[in-house]
Amino acid sequence: MSGATTSAPEIPGQSTPQVADVTTNSPVLKRSWWADGAAVAAGGTLIALHGSLLGRWVVDDAAITFAYARSIDEGLGPVQQAGAAPVEGYSNPAWLGLLVIGRRLGLFDHRAVLGVPDLILFPKALGMLCALGVLIAIACAARRLVTRSWLVTAGAGVLLGANISFVAWMFSGLENPLYACVATVLAATLVRAVTTGNLLGRGPAVASGLLALVAALTRPDGAVLAGVYPLLLLLTLRRGQLWPRARAAGLGTAAFAVPYALFIAWRHLVFGRLVPNTAVAKAQELPDAELFGRTTGELLTFAGWPLVLVAAALIAVALTRHGMPRAAIGAVVLPLALTLCAFGVLEPDWMGVYRFATPVWPLGALALGLAAVGLAERGGPRPRILIAVALSGTLLLSWSAQSERAAAFRAEPTLPMCLVVNRDGVMFNEYADRLGTRDASVLLPSLGGTLLTSDLKVYDLAGLTEPRIADALAAGDAERLRTYAFKELRPTFVHAVGVWARKSGMKAPRLTAEGYLPLYRTADGGGDWVRADAVAHPERLGPLRAWAAKAVPDAYENGRERCPTHH
Repeated sequence: MSGATTSAPEIPGQSTPQVADVTTNSPVLKRSWWADGAAVAAGGTLIALHGSLLGRWVVDDAAITFAYARSIDEGLGPVQQAGAAPVEGYSNPAWLGLLVIGRRLGLFDHRAVLGVPDLILFPKALGMLCALGVLIAIACAARRLVTRSWLVTAGAGVLLGANISFVAWMFSGLENPLYACVATVLAATLVRAVTTGNLLGRGPAVASGLLALVAALTRPDGAVLAGVYPLLLLLTLRRGQLWPRARAAGLGTAAFAVPYALFIAWRHLVFGRLVPNTAVAKAQELPDAELFGRTTGELLTFAGWPLVLVAAALIAVALTRHGMPRAAIGAVVLPLALTLCAFGVLEPDWMGVYRFATPVWPLGALALGLAAVGLAERGGPRPRILIAVALSGTLLLSWSAQSERAAAFRAEPTLPMCLVVNRDGVMFNEYADRLGTRDASVLLPSLGGTLLTSDLKVYDLAGLTEPRIADALAAGDAERLRTYAFKELRPTFVHAVGVWARKSGMKAPRLTAEGYLPLYRTADGGGDWVRADAVAHPERLGPLRAWAAKAVPDAYENGRERCPTHH
C-alpha cells in the first residue's frame, strides 16, 4: 500500500520494544520536500493575507500580558505596573516568556517600524511563525502516512486560511498561536513515533509530556493534552504489553506532572493562589453537560454541519478500515477530541468567533486530510470521485455560511488595544493633567492599553489583576465589589460603561452618593467620573466636560488604529 508502514511485533516485557523501522526505506520519505514546502508556503500566504485584512488590530486583553512583559524585563517582577503588588493577571506564562525575550532583544515594546508600533508587529510575527509551524507539523505527519502528502498540507492551508476563527486569534496578540502550534506538533510527534515503531521509547514519552507542559503553560486548558500519550498507549494496547506501556505512560506523565507541580507550587508561593487570578475573575465553573452540548454545538454549527458530518464519516472509516494506519490517525484524533472537550467545558468567551477553539482547527484539518487522502489513495476511481465531490460541496457550503460573520468581525474586531490606549489610557492622563491632580488613580475594566500608556495607578474593575474584586465577581457579590472600591481603593477616577456599569453597579446614583462628579456621561448611567475631593480647581470642570464631550466620541471613532509607539 502506498504510504503505509509496518513494524515488527513488540516483545512483551521490554520497556522499549525491539521494532524494525522500515520507514527509512519508504518511498514516502524518499520523496522530495519541494511539493510539501510549496504547500506550506501557499498555506502560510493565505493565512497571512487573511490576517492582513485585520489591519493593526490586537485585542486589548493581549496588552495585559504586554504590560507584564515590560515589568518583568525592567526588573519589577510579575506586576502590572511599577508599585503594584504581584498578581497573576495573565494565564499564559509561556507566551509571556516569548514576549519578555522579544523585549530583551529589542524587538518588542521599543519602537515603530514604518509607522507601526512593534507592540503590534512582534506578536503578529510570532503568530505567523506559529502558523508556519502548524503547517510544517501537518506536512511532517502527512509524509509518514500518505503518498500525496502535499494534498493534506495544501488542504489544511486552505481550510485554515479561510477560517476567520483561526486567523483572527492567530493574529490577536494573545497566546492562541503557540497553543495551536504545540498541539499540532504533539500530534505530528506521536504520528512519527507510531510509524517508526518507537511509541514506547523514552524520546516520544518525554517529548509528549514536555509538549503538554508547554501547552498547559500557554493556556490552562492546554493541560488536557497531557492525556493524549497515555490514552494512545491504552487504545493501542495488545495482550502482553501492559507493563511496557504502563512504564512509558508513567514516564510521559512524569515529564509533564513534575515540572507542572513545581510551577503550581511557585504560583502559590508568589501569588497565593493555585490557579491564575484571571480564572477566579472569570468564575469558571465545573464542567456541565448542558454547557458542553451548547458550546460545542455552536462551534460545529459555525464549522458547518455538512462538512462536520462528512469529516466525521471519513475519519470513522479511516479508523476502522483494514489497511489504514489507524494508530497513527488516532494520534491526531485524540488531541483533537481532547481540545474539543476542553473548549466545550469552558465558559463562553465574550471576545467572539470561538477564541478557545484555535487548536481544534488545525488538528481537525489534519485528521480530515489524512482520512480523505489516505482513503482515496487506497480506493479506486469511484471512491476518489465521491470523496472529492463530498468535500468540495460541503466546503463551499461552510465558507458561504461563514462569510457574513467573517466580514462582520473584520469590519469591527473585538475591543482593539489601540482604542483602549486612546479612549482610556491617553484620555485619563489628559483628565489628570487638566485638573492638576497628583498621585491620581483610575478604576476601569479595559486594562491592557491603559497599562501601556497610563501615568495613573490603575485598578482593574474586571478583577483580572485585582484579587479581591475577582473574589467578589466569582461570588456574584456586586456590593462587596463596590464597598472595596469606594472604601479602600478610593480611585481618583472611575470609568464604567455598558455591561460593566450594570455588573458592578457603578452608575450615576451610587457614584454621586460616593462623592464622584461626572466628566462624561453615557446613556446607561455610567461614564467617566472624578472624586470630588480630588478636584483642587473646581472651575476647570466645566471646560473639561466640554472638551470630553468632543474628545471621547473622537476616540471611539478614530482611536482604533492610532497607537502611540511607546509610553
